[in-house]
Amino acid sequence: MKPYLLVNSCCGIAIALTLGFLPYRGSAAEKLIGIHSARTMSQSMPWIAEEAGLFRKYDLDFQLVYISSAPLVTAAILGGDGEVAISGGEAIIRAFAQGATDLVFVGSAKNTLTHSILAKPEIKRPEDLKGKKIGLTRIGSNSHYFVIQALRQNRIEPTQVNFIQTGGQVENLGALLSGAVDAATMTGPSGGSRAVAQGFRYVVYGPDLRIPFAAATLVTRRSVIRARGPVIEKFVRIMAEAVKIMFMDKELTYKVLAKQLRISERKVLDAAYEEEIKVMERRLEFKTEAFQAILEETAKVDARAKKIRPQDLIDRRYLDTLEKGGFFDKLWAAK
Repeated sequence: MKPYLLVNSCCGIAIALTLGFLPYRGSAAEKLIGIHSARTMSQSMPWIAEEAGLFRKYDLDFQLVYISSAPLVTAAILGGDGEVAISGGEAIIRAFAQGATDLVFVGSAKNTLTHSILAKPEIKRPEDLKGKKIGLTRIGSNSHYFVIQALRQNRIEPTQVNFIQTGGQVENLGALLSGAVDAATMTGPSGGSRAVAQGFRYVVYGPDLRIPFAAATLVTRRSVIRARGPVIEKFVRIMAEAVKIMFMDKELTYKVLAKQLRISERKVLDAAYEEEIKVMERRLEFKTEAFQAILEETAKVDARAKKIRPQDLIDRRYLDTLEKGGFFDKLWAAK
C-alpha cells in the first residue's frame, strides 16, 4: 500500500487516501474507483472479491481507496474522486438533506450497528462513563451515532461525556491502550475483539442493543448511474457474490481479514466474525427502519430531514433486477 493524494473539489481540501489494491489491469476492462470508510469485516467485500477473482470474472478494473471518515467519503464522492463507496449512511443522509440529492443508495450490506463501548477495568457500568473521555473515529461517523444512542439508552446525555476523535478503529484502540481515552467505541477484529484480548472490558455490548442503522451501504450518484449504469450493476453483483463468500467460506474471509488487518489470532477473528455475520444482509437488502433512524436523528439538527422519506434516498433498480432475474436464488443455491 502506498499513499495517494486527491484534491476534493467539494470542500477545497486535500484528502490523504490509501490505495487498497489495483486488482486487474486489462485493456478491455471497465474502470471504476471505489472508496470505503472503515477497515472492518462489514466493508470487506472488495477485499474478498479481489481474493476470489470476482473483479476479473466480471472484467472490472476496480481501484479501492480508503478514507477513515464517512463525512470525507461523502465529500469525495460528491467531488468526483470516486464513483461508488461503501460507507455508513449518516453522512450521506446529512448531505442529502443539505441539498446533495445526487447521492443515492443502491444496496445495504449491514443495517444494524455492532459497535460496543470498551473501557478500563475500573469502569464497570455505563453510568461510570459520565465525565470520562470516550474515543470515537469521527463526529458524524457510525461510531459517533452508536455512542450517542447507547448513552441515551442508559439515561446519559452526550453532554455528560467528552468525545475524543481518533480517526479510526486502530487509532481508537491505540488511544485506549495509551490512556489517552478512558473508553472507546469499537467494532470488528481491529477494534473490540482485540481490545478484549488486551484486558479491556465491555461497558456496553452493542450487538445486544440491535440499533437500526444503515451501517455499511453501497453508495453512488444518480448522475453516475445515468452515465455508467451497467458498470454500477457489475459492482453490485460483485459485492453480492462477495457477501455470499463471507457467509459460506469462513476460511477465505479469515485469510482476507488477517492479511488486510494484520491480525493472526484465531480467537480475535472468531469473535469479530460471529459478531458481524449475524447482521449482514445476504441480498444487500435495505431496511426502512435503518434509514428512518438516521433521518430522525438528522432532523434534530436539520429540519429539512423531516421532509425526506427513506425511499427518497434509495434506488432499487439493481436489487430488483437481480432478484427478478433469479441471480440471488442461483447464487445462494450454488454450493
